[in-house]
Amino acid sequence: MTNRERVLACLNYQPYDRLPIIHFGFWWETLAKWRDEGHLTDADVQEWGRTAAIEKMGFDLEWDPAYHCRYNIDPAFEYEVLEEKPDGTKLVRNWSGAVMLQKDDAGSIPAEVDHLLKDRASWEEHYLPRLQFSEARAPVNEAFLTDVHDDLRGLHCGSLFGHIRDWIGVEGTAYMYADDEELFTEIIDTVGNLCYRNVETVLAHGMRFDFAHFWEDICFKNGPLINPAVFDEKVGPHYKRITDLVKQHGIDIISLDCDGCIDKLVPIWLENGVNTMFPIEVGTWDASIAPWRAQYGQELRGVGGMNKTVFAADRAAVDAEIERLKPLIELGGFIPCPDHRIPPDAQFENVVYYTERMRAIYG
Repeated sequence: MTNRERVLACLNYQPYDRLPIIHFGFWWETLAKWRDEGHLTDADVQEWGRTAAIEKMGFDLEWDPAYHCRYNIDPAFEYEVLEEKPDGTKLVRNWSGAVMLQKDDAGSIPAEVDHLLKDRASWEEHYLPRLQFSEARAPVNEAFLTDVHDDLRGLHCGSLFGHIRDWIGVEGTAYMYADDEELFTEIIDTVGNLCYRNVETVLAHGMRFDFAHFWEDICFKNGPLINPAVFDEKVGPHYKRITDLVKQHGIDIISLDCDGCIDKLVPIWLENGVNTMFPIEVGTWDASIAPWRAQYGQELRGVGGMNKTVFAADRAAVDAEIERLKPLIELGGFIPCPDHRIPPDAQFENVVYYTERMRAIYG
């Protein structure tokens, strides 16, 4: 079987010859460290760990949609340094119009300080013109016009709230919903309609895909960054429109990338056609597909749920994590994958040991 066939068989509860060994990429600093240690080459780092590098680590493939529409603001805002402080910290305006506190040698996510999108005036001047549909957002890629392929092909369907959070900020979205619900709804509807038209155009071109995929990242360790009832009412219908559309084109696996504790949003996504959760970030809240499967049944699948922090420990920790995963794999419809991009504290030898043990146990 090909890796594509293995993945689809696993997620559809069908027989397969062995479990595919999947990853979700790496921090650039991780690859650079492994290069400096002699495990990787400069070429491996430049291609962000794809192809040759993942073979050296023992992975089969990355969970990553192959085709991306241009579903975000277009054009993006120009990167601009607004202020540089004596300690080297900078206030910058990024691609989304957000003002960020950034330090060049820091590997973590910059802190948000301010946002350009605050009200109807800023929406209509700076964002609405950048969210208009055009055919150029969803061009034909001839490689996707045939059903004959061995690689797993995903269609990225966009983000229905995650980028709105980027544009307005977490506090800003809460205030906007309270102060101007009409504008809040208009922004969501504009984004939802743009994503729908992109997907509609791609599928009308005749391009073929194995799964559809969304990105959100709208949860943290204690739960969602939006009221689930509001999310259900305002965003849920847009998911339903898009998932109904892709299902009409034979795409049955529909995954969604959201970090954090997603438990309160899982039923909303599932009811609106999203059936595969990713990356099931274990975190401090001990996320697992098991309680979701018990509550929602086999319609809910998963990719992820492997606690990547063990890569910073030792082989005993890796072995313990593999043992923890065994009953989850036995549920079916679940493929382990490190629960986010592998960070710089990961030891290359531990990663290789993980893939070798998983292959020895599962195929």
